[in-house]
Amino acid sequence: MFLALCRHGFCLLVADMVQSGELSKYPLAIILKMLDAFSEGLGCGYDIGCQFKTTLNCSTLGARARALGHTCLVGAFHGHAHRRLCQLFFLAMYVKGLGLEDLEGCERTFSKSNALASSLHYSSVFHRRQAITTYFEHNDNYEVYHNLTTFLYNNYKQALDILETGPITLAKVMDELKLTDEKIFEQWLEEEKVYLTGLQKEPEVKTLQMEYWQRLVNLQASKNELDAATSIWQLETPASMSAGPRDSGRAKETARQHAIEIHANSLKVVQELERKLGVDRHWVPEDAEWQSAGRLVAMQKYQRVLDVLEGLIVARMFELTKINRSQTGYSLRKHIGKALQTRSAAICKVVKYAFLADFDLLWDARQDISQRDWATPKGRLAMDHYFKICRAREEIQRLNVEARCVATYIRDEDQYLRACEEQARTSHPALAHQVSLYRKVRGRFNSHHLRRLKDIATLPGFSGSIIPGVSSQTGTGESASTPGIHLPAVDNPIPIQTLPRSSVVIPESQEDLKEEDEEEEHAEEHLRALHDITQAFEDS
Repeated sequence: MFLALCRHGFCLLVADMVQSGELSKYPLAIILKMLDAFSEGLGCGYDIGCQFKTTLNCSTLGARARALGHTCLVGAFHGHAHRRLCQLFFLAMYVKGLGLEDLEGCERTFSKSNALASSLHYSSVFHRRQAITTYFEHNDNYEVYHNLTTFLYNNYKQALDILETGPITLAKVMDELKLTDEKIFEQWLEEEKVYLTGLQKEPEVKTLQMEYWQRLVNLQASKNELDAATSIWQLETPASMSAGPRDSGRAKETARQHAIEIHANSLKVVQELERKLGVDRHWVPEDAEWQSAGRLVAMQKYQRVLDVLEGLIVARMFELTKINRSQTGYSLRKHIGKALQTRSAAICKVVKYAFLADFDLLWDARQDISQRDWATPKGRLAMDHYFKICRAREEIQRLNVEARCVATYIRDEDQYLRACEEQARTSHPALAHQVSLYRKVRGRFNSHHLRRLKDIATLPGFSGSIIPGVSSQTGTGESASTPGIHLPAVDNPIPIQTLPRSSVVIPESQEDLKEEDEEEEHAEEHLRALHDITQAFEDS
């Protein structure tokens, strides 16, 4: 299956992959549905999001995705096995607005759903899809929804920990680097992007100079050939003309005409390159520019290989720092190490070096970055701390919104279902009983959610509010909408006590009823406690 989850773990879309392999049609179909549902400002993490961006731009969805500001991203786990240049553009840590999201929820869901696979190998299409749908419905309602506020609490606590310790470490490293403005790290990131992008192709000016030099050489060669063809004269007599089936003078004239055309074309190209380079006159072998460009042409192949090697070494050094950094899990270390081992065949002989400054070979490169601040170990550490702090601040802002949304939703849903139950009680008691059961199912985690919201509110550094607000989702059936049950008129409503057992879902035992009543009482107690806490926050 091809899966799309929200950041909290709720299943948004599932595509049945009837053909093995992650074909492009599956993510394209997912993006189409997501754009229809969420419109603009959508960001999607995919383990090959960098390549998929090209696929999406070239598809019929490309124009719409760009117009709606769709962003392709790469998850933190898979992203550290990508090239460094890919990480700078697609890794979550460097993208503004993502907070501490790692975009790896699908991997955790796949790991949890592996037990489902064995029962689907030989099932029919209907039963396979039925089992997958039932599994995710149960997972959303009884696991993901239960862990929702725990997710918010853990993320809030993690963000606060980063904001508590990160600025101290960052200030210490900045003092060692003699830096005063944190904005310098944004400039370093852009410099690194420009540097690694420049290694993908030769500088344009150098390329033009080398091509101009080569065209001058070709122009001189064509001129020599033209001179040789023009200087040839042959005297023809009736005897020589009758000696062969073809006039040899005609062949020489054709060769001369070809030489004229080749020389004219070469001259035209040279003049066009002179216009681009701003050259006033042709270079000659005595000119310094001619000699410099000649050396570049002679070194071109070596320089290209060196550029590739430099890019591999720089990327490897930066990724190795991630392996050795604290708080990098064992699985991620193995993942990065395996990816580096696969991609590092070209530099297997230089792995003993510790950092960029140890590579004497790179001194011959076009740019020596070994002494730049952003290429030093302390500079890399400072950059990582800075961007982690930025993402932690964004996470706090997001969680302040989400925590209040959850509190609002819990209140609105309970009020909405109670109102629907009350409306149906007199005209359709069986439906009212079913609404009551559904309300209890939805409310079985309310006490847990309210406890977690209380824990969030009491965290040192909490800057939001858990007072329920006013929901903007007021459409039909939404938790904040006006209850309105339209039932057909019933002349003689049947009392619920006389309904057959099969028509009403009745709890199995008195213990179940007692547990549900206790959960409801606990939820009401936590609601009152939550109100008291939020009132105290408002007063203070």
